[in-house]
Amino acid sequence: MRDIFEEIFIEPPLDPTESARRNMRPQLRKRFYEKAGAGEGDGGFTVLLDGKPVRTPARRALAAPSKKLAQALAAEWEAQVDVIDPALMPLTRLANVIIDAVADAPAPLAEEITKYLGSDLVCYRAGEPEGLVKLQTQHWNPLLTWAREEFDARFMLAEGITYVAQPDSAIAAAAKAIPQDPWKLGATASITTLTGSALIALALLQGHLSLEAAWDAAHVDEDWQMSQWGRDEIALARRAYRLKDMQAAALVLKLA
Repeated sequence: MRDIFEEIFIEPPLDPTESARRNMRPQLRKRFYEKAGAGEGDGGFTVLLDGKPVRTPARRALAAPSKKLAQALAAEWEAQVDVIDPALMPLTRLANVIIDAVADAPAPLAEEITKYLGSDLVCYRAGEPEGLVKLQTQHWNPLLTWAREEFDARFMLAEGITYVAQPDSAIAAAAKAIPQDPWKLGATASITTLTGSALIALALLQGHLSLEAAWDAAHVDEDWQMSQWGRDEIALARRAYRLKDMQAAALVLKLA
């Protein structure tokens, strides 16, 4: 199975347009198994296709630290119908990254999350219009209050997009909450990238925000623009695709 999995997962599509393009390509493999399930193995709880373990692109077992997470991974495989489309398997794509990359080198990923704390989305505010200012305040101020109370991390606000250096003490205090477990670290990094905010990711990790609240907080500016100028269908399609990745990462945080 090695060549099949390397071809399928080593370069997953980035957006719905690319996904549609891949669906027309002959290299999307036909479903070659009857049943997907989960079993227990040396690497944890493994994903099985017709009783055989699935391998990641790096030839490691696609294995999760909990049975429920392995079952969720297997459900993605079971949901494939005629072909195996990685665009429809966000949990498997994230698991592959965690197993093949994050587990071996967690430090660089933790450093990337720390960098986000230095220029976090929720610290950069509009000066006007009033409606947008109010919406940012409503969604983002509670996050800064939470960071101050939970970590003693006091972040500074900036108006506009001009970079403002955050206190080293605030960054260091919040960075202590970055998980060391590779599964939770990988999921937290994914959420940070998807939202543009390490604080949103850490709040979701620690249960301070629900998935829905975190997603709404990440799209305050976009929602405001569409409320004023109308729906952007292309942006919404890409957003729906990213939401699937966000949901997969949140599921890892819940089940890992």
